Amino acid sequence: MQIKTMATYAANGETPEILFWVGCAGSFDQRAQKITKAFATILEKTGVQFAILGKEESCTGDPARRAGNEFIFQMMAQNNIQLLNMYGVKKIVTACPHCFNILKNEYPALGGNYEVIHHTTFLQSLIDEGKIRMKEGGAFKGKKITYHDSCYLGRGNNIYEAPRKVLETLDAELVEMKRCRSKGLCCGAGGAQMFKEEEKGTTRINIERGREAVDTGASVIASNCPFCMTMLTDGVKETGKEDEVKVLDIAELIALHLE
Repeated sequence: MQIKTMATYAANGETPEILFWVGCAGSFDQRAQKITKAFATILEKTGVQFAILGKEESCTGDPARRAGNEFIFQMMAQNNIQLLNMYGVKKIVTACPHCFNILKNEYPALGGNYEVIHHTTFLQSLIDEGKIRMKEGGAFKGKKITYHDSCYLGRGNNIYEAPRKVLETLDAELVEMKRCRSKGLCCGAGGAQMFKEEEKGTTRINIERGREAVDTGASVIASNCPFCMTMLTDGVKETGKEDEVKVLDIAELIALHLE
């Protein structure tokens, strides 16, 4: 798959409709790379003109700020803002709620003002516009899917409906976990916890959440975040049901059913 970079567009005097911000996980984590490819495939098939930063993209600085290193965050954010403003970026779409949250809510204070959209919301808009057409009788028709509300998308930005509306197009039965929406349980990786050992306790959060998801009887756990993907996958393994219950990003589910 060949995806144009912002540098390529700029060299031709053109500007793409959106910048796809891939993020660190989407770039380097082997499992999250599949989410990146799935979303890029959807963008290509629906005719969306998009670009990536490629080697010019660096971390948003979110983990640094969450871990308390404000100096590193400020330095990384300023470098990113300078690059984005140089290219005249107006609209950013990302598959990572952590990138989404910090670009949307924390970059403006530093001079980075962009329209930032999470990929689930963007997918919903493509469906509403009729650009995404689904195959009849897909692999998940009639099956149960449960959806995990990531903290930064749900409680952090109050986005609950868009991911669920996208899942409704799969003709599957959406079953909710006991703790969902504003009362959803964290996967255990938020607030830079992804990069440190958890505090002492009796149960790891991701194991608790994995068990809760499996208990719904769903054969698919739909995720919207690469960190949640990792934590939930490990949580499901602890239940011994990894062969029966799959954890997939919403973009992967849609890519599987595109006409």
